[in-house]
Amino acid sequence: MANNEEVKELLNAGVHFGHLTRKWNPNMAPYIYMERNGIHIINLYKTSAKLEEANEALRKIAASGRKILFVATKKQAKDIVAEKAKNANMPYITERWPGGMLTNFVTIRKAVKKMTSIDRMKQDGTFLTLSKKERLAVDRTRAKLEKNLGSITDMSRLPGALFIVDTTREHIAVKEAQKLNIPIFAMVDTNSDPRLIDYVIPSNDDASKSIDRIISSVTNAITEGLAERKSGKEGGGEATAKDAAPAAPAAKEAKAPRKRAAAVAVPAAKEEE
Repeated sequence: MANNEEVKELLNAGVHFGHLTRKWNPNMAPYIYMERNGIHIINLYKTSAKLEEANEALRKIAASGRKILFVATKKQAKDIVAEKAKNANMPYITERWPGGMLTNFVTIRKAVKKMTSIDRMKQDGTFLTLSKKERLAVDRTRAKLEKNLGSITDMSRLPGALFIVDTTREHIAVKEAQKLNIPIFAMVDTNSDPRLIDYVIPSNDDASKSIDRIISSVTNAITEGLAERKSGKEGGGEATAKDAAPAAPAAKEAKAPRKRAAAVAVPAAKEEE
């Protein structure tokens, strides 16, 4: 059940602003409240309900000990996601998505091990035995690996879920996760297709304030799940992956009919924009 106070916070963060009406994806119609000045307005009551559903599922995944991989390469999202994911001790990708990151995970792990090997060379003195030209080449390789893969060094196996900001931009990540049946959580704007996502959070994925509000909420839920896991271990009752890993929602929103007016769900009481 949507909380009016939470809806007001989402409103103040600008989560309700969608894209221009001419850029919309008709499948987002069930999440759209109205159109204003050529821009679609997202129904924040649905956003609040979907955010609560996603938070509960993410909390269970975190409690099971699985990692949630955050993906956000757009300029206004990368710093926010990097900070919040790091605080929650979760891996993240904020530079270019490495092709085969999930479907060819073994090769990606080899690249991460290469980075670790270079660090070991520097620690045991082997690095100093190389020529100056070789050291420069190794340093360049290390810097490149750190930029692209440094944030996933602790991810030793495939993640339990993906959290994506802007599914249209990160379409390769979406396809790889679908191929491996990895649950996808995402901020989905009015120009994206919600049918590709397991846990849709209809929201403005362009404004940094909106991104910060949603990411803060999900990382707090993940932190709670990690705390539950820690207390469960201390109490001798660690949650199993089977018990903690959530299933995808039983039924996604129905496809939008051709007449948008019939598909838009109007809340009982809408906050004034």
